Amino acid sequence: MLYLRLLKESLFFAIDSLVVNKLRTILSLLGITIGIFAMVSVFTMVDSLENNIRSSISSLGDNVIYVAKMPWDFDPNQPWWDYIRRPQPDLNEFRMLKKQIANAEAIAMVLGGGTTVKFENNSMNNVEGTGVTSEYNQIWDLKIEKGRYITELESNSGRPVGVIGADVASGLFGSTNPIGKKLKIKGRKLEVIGILEKEGESIMGQTNDRKIFMPLQFARNFYNLKSRNSNAVIMVRAKDGVGNEELKDELTGVMRSLRKLKPKVKNDFALNEMSMLSQGFDAIFGVINISGFVIGIFSILVGGFSIANIMFVSVKERTSLIGIQKSLGAKNFFILFQFLFESVFLCLIGGAVGLFLIFLGTLAMTHIFDFPTALGLNNILLGVGLSAGIGIIAGIIPSYQASRLDPVEAIRAN
Repeated sequence: MLYLRLLKESLFFAIDSLVVNKLRTILSLLGITIGIFAMVSVFTMVDSLENNIRSSISSLGDNVIYVAKMPWDFDPNQPWWDYIRRPQPDLNEFRMLKKQIANAEAIAMVLGGGTTVKFENNSMNNVEGTGVTSEYNQIWDLKIEKGRYITELESNSGRPVGVIGADVASGLFGSTNPIGKKLKIKGRKLEVIGILEKEGESIMGQTNDRKIFMPLQFARNFYNLKSRNSNAVIMVRAKDGVGNEELKDELTGVMRSLRKLKPKVKNDFALNEMSMLSQGFDAIFGVINISGFVIGIFSILVGGFSIANIMFVSVKERTSLIGIQKSLGAKNFFILFQFLFESVFLCLIGGAVGLFLIFLGTLAMTHIFDFPTALGLNNILLGVGLSAGIGIIAGIIPSYQASRLDPVEAIRAN
């Protein structure tokens, strides 16, 4: 109980000193506030950016393998012309994969590119025409607001029907109901059978709002599936309980068999997955975090030196008071804690102000700039921990010197 009472009294002495010397307190806070703001704001923005990107990546399917011509992570030891000469995935391979892959929940094929679409006197540029097989909706859950999706019969026969994104619907048809209407894409008529819900653009620029989904067989009328510049992709979703590596092994064996590759010949196809993108972003975010830490730590060190200097001044000003306290029986650790608490409180208050400014910034980013940002608990704890740590480091030497003063010489100081 004695120690608790002494700690309590030390706390009150520290608070009283901070209140009395308001200007000095405010000036001391600035360094820590700027340091915590600089470091934690960088971490907060990086975490929010990372969360948004990973959310966008996961929406593309964590358990989906993309069979394509080009890999998402190029091998620097392989000549670029080896990639260029690779054949595109074709319809025959798609059909054979559907028959032979046992670990697949669904397999779809996608082909498309940018185009201009028209309806009566209205037209839209930079619309992505996407030819898909009927299974595409089993891999990527398209949320239909009105109408319906493409049937298997329509897909196989290549009927001129399509599902349009929300921006396409509003841009071409305005307030008119597009269902049953016929728009023109590359000179061919296409009947609108469905409209997608408005979803907005992800952090990676991915959106279905400016897309038109149509049967792949119909899209082949203006997108060349056999062209080396084609962006045809076969999408394969794994069954529940089947890992991506297991699915990739099976896909590799079947694709090599279909393309009649000899055992020593390298694959002339790529099996891409979302983890490739995640690994690339991990390295980028790691560098940004280190940069933020370096910037913040230098700012905090400057603030720490400012706190230490203020504490030396505080000890000098209160030397006679220290002598009186010690002559009345105050223990050394009481004096030490009195000044150490003052240093820690200064840093904690400065850190709290910095965190509050960051919180206001996250609200502005979320509601004004429409970029979801949040100050996470880990960053709050980091800010508080750094503030307390700097307070202890900056205040320990002045506090120790104050606790070791001789009471008689201290009283005579002034």
